[in-house]
Amino acid sequence: MPVSALLTSALGVGLDQLVHWRFGTAGTVALLLLTLGVKARNATCAGIGAAVLALLVTRLGHG
Repeated sequence: MPVSALLTSALGVGLDQLVHWRFGTAGTVALLLLTLGVKARNATCAGIGAAVLALLVTRLGHG
């Protein structure tokens, strides 16, 4: 159990660093909103986070 918790934490931190490097602070905030919304089972918060991440991805795809 401790090994899986450590791996999950490392994966989470790695994903956060990747999003921050690729999309900046807005990406980090969007990922935070998405994560908090899923954990709290709040569809509005999760939807806003997902929408912002989608907008960041599509904006960078055309730029």
